[in-house]
Amino acid sequence: MIPIRPINWLKIVVLAMIWGASFMFVSIALEGVGPLTLVATRLTLGAVFLVILCGVKGIGLPSPRAENGGKIWIFAIVMGLFSNAIPFTMLSWAQLSVASGFAGVCMAVVPLLVLPLAHVFVPGESMTLRRSIGFAIGTIGVIILIGPNAFASTGNDLESLARFSCVAASACYAIGSISTRLCPEVNMLSLSAAALCVASVVSLPLALIYEGSPSALNLKVILALLYLGILPTGVAQLLLTQVIRDAGPVFMSLVNYQVPLWSVVLGALVLAEPLPPSLLLGMVLILGGVALSQLGKLRRLFGRG
Repeated sequence: MIPIRPINWLKIVVLAMIWGASFMFVSIALEGVGPLTLVATRLTLGAVFLVILCGVKGIGLPSPRAENGGKIWIFAIVMGLFSNAIPFTMLSWAQLSVASGFAGVCMAVVPLLVLPLAHVFVPGESMTLRRSIGFAIGTIGVIILIGPNAFASTGNDLESLARFSCVAASACYAIGSISTRLCPEVNMLSLSAAALCVASVVSLPLALIYEGSPSALNLKVILALLYLGILPTGVAQLLLTQVIRDAGPVFMSLVNYQVPLWSVVLGALVLAEPLPPSLLLGMVLILGGVALSQLGKLRRLFGRG
């Protein structure tokens, strides 16, 4: 079993807060750019941010000539595509046709997809009954938190295909998570930068072909894009890589249960949105599911303190 250090618990909470807040900034950014342009911009800004950080620290991108260099770049390409470019694009397109809560529910299914993949491919990540039950409880908690409107039909002609796209995006995240763990030993900042460079190279042409250059930019939209590029994309990619490499993809997937929770809480605190009546029950189930799935690690963690 992979040991979990206290710093990794802190990192997934910070990640959940960053990603939970991103929904507000996505709404602002979409006032001035299309969904594909939004994806391409945040990926490119995230890539530039991490490449600059690599330069400041005197770290380059992984060298193809180094030991395992070619293999590392293969994994970086898989990470860039399956953790970033493909699911970002799928979700952006899908959310034009499905209820926004449906995408949130699909993201909560990611841990359930990671669990069997990790059991097969990642040593020390066994698919125990307690862990499976805990993850299922967490998923139910997210569904209750978001509410039945997540499954309401929008009447859009492409709704069925869009729902499939959301589920496919969840599967992409699971594949990307496993790939991050299986990548050969390499500097994590360098690997994160390489993955985002790949994602931006793929997404930029797509955005330019289908949406062209943005024409409705204002200061508020630009600031929202900067936030999305630096924190939920650049910084988040680095933290995500660190947690998966250090604590494993199954542990990292717990962040998917927390994101909807933080989204609701931050919406209430920052935008004065009403708290849903299902918040308390959803929160209890989410936290209970996380605790059950990580019971042994929590005992060891508090046993030290």
